[in-house]
Amino acid sequence: MRITALAFISALSAGIMGVHNAEAVGCVSGGAAGAVAGHMAHHHAVLGAVGGCIAGHEINKHHKKKLQMQQNMSQ
Repeated sequence: MRITALAFISALSAGIMGVHNAEAVGCVSGGAAGAVAGHMAHHHAVLGAVGGCIAGHEINKHHKKKLQMQQNMSQ
C-alpha cells in the first residue's frame, strides 16, 4: 500500500514539476500543512500532503497574479 502511494506521489509531483517551473513554494508549505491535517484525520498524511501541495500551489499562483496586477496598476 505504501509503495503504491509513493509511486502515485512521485508520478504526481513529476507531472506538476514538468508542466510548471520549478517553483515549489506553495507546494512545500501546503504539503506540510496538508500532511499534518491528514495525519490528524485518521493517519492520511500522504493524501493530505498531496492535496495540500495542489492547493498551496494554486493559492501561491493566485497570490502572484494579484501582486502582478497591483504592480501594473501602480505604474
